[in-house]
Amino acid sequence: MNNAALALEFKDADDIDPAVAVTEAIAGLEKKFDDRLKTIEAKSADDAKLKTRLDAMEAKLNRPGTVEVKADNDNGGAESKAFASFVRNGREAMDPLEIKSLVVANDTGAGYLAPPQLSTELIKQLTLFSPVRAAAYVGQTGSPSIILPSRTGITNALWEGETEASQESDPAFGQLEIPIFGMKTYTDISVQLLEDTVQNVEAILSEALGEDFGKKEGTAFVNGTGNKQPRGIMVHPGVTYFPNGSTTVLSSDALIDLMYSLPPAYRNSGAWMMNGTTIATVRKLKDTVGQYLWQPSLIVGQPDTLLGRPVIEAIDMPDATAGNMPIVFGNFNIGYRIYDRVSLTFIRDPFTQALNSLVRFHARRRVGGDVVQPQALRKLKMAAS
Repeated sequence: MNNAALALEFKDADDIDPAVAVTEAIAGLEKKFDDRLKTIEAKSADDAKLKTRLDAMEAKLNRPGTVEVKADNDNGGAESKAFASFVRNGREAMDPLEIKSLVVANDTGAGYLAPPQLSTELIKQLTLFSPVRAAAYVGQTGSPSIILPSRTGITNALWEGETEASQESDPAFGQLEIPIFGMKTYTDISVQLLEDTVQNVEAILSEALGEDFGKKEGTAFVNGTGNKQPRGIMVHPGVTYFPNGSTTVLSSDALIDLMYSLPPAYRNSGAWMMNGTTIATVRKLKDTVGQYLWQPSLIVGQPDTLLGRPVIEAIDMPDATAGNMPIVFGNFNIGYRIYDRVSLTFIRDPFTQALNSLVRFHARRRVGGDVVQPQALRKLKMAAS
């Protein structure tokens, strides 16, 4: 390559001003430095905000007697706060916004409905004391009674010859009405307890009323007469019984016969119901080869089984004595219906027990229950003496 060619090849490089190149390089480095500095400053600002929030949370947690509870939604929180204020202080001491948050009962008895949180807790209490409620079908209604259509017969099909005319037949239908009955009680709470903000007054009311209502319901769903109360499983005339054959001794053969006297549709999804005394006796029963009919559950939370079906303990079931029917078996979800009309209403009475420094709370709920398919249930009857 000659000198002319070399001069032509490096012509562009010779045109570059070294001072300009250095200035541009320094400017590029300064821009990168500025960008990096901004990133660090932004991160430091976020860290400072986070530290401020953590310091505030730590101070709040270290403050004695302070607990912040947030509701699942604004509406539920407002209702619960208003109801708690109503329980403690009464309507007169509430501001207009809190009064508007209270849910007013539309029944004749008036009063205020418990908020959703308390109502749910009450149902849990009722389930603990009323095992029928846990096993039966439970629905809601806004009417004073429930009318259920029922089919009492089917069409009458006949075998025919090729040229014979068909005969008309109609299915038979009826209806079943389940009345809704009211149940009420009251409880007194000291003014001092209401004034003490540490105590959860709503939980105390829930426990007391849940136990009272639950026991009354549990009795009615088993032995209720149907007069001013739900009709119970053991009282309904359509629920037939199977004889035990002894006045005092429960027969394992009778239990097997009772179970298989039900149609498979009810038997395969059925459950046993009896009281604790009867359970203690049944747990000792064996079959002809010495195997216990009772099988303890191997899974926590699952019920023990008798002849492969779960057992429900109901304190209101009668003992296994002469003439009694201590055991019922069947599909309770199909056979028995429970309808809640009003979950729970409160009336606060600060005057009746004012001299005793007590506030009286009147509580009321409405519920109905009855057997709707008696063929899904069967009772075991001890022989009469």
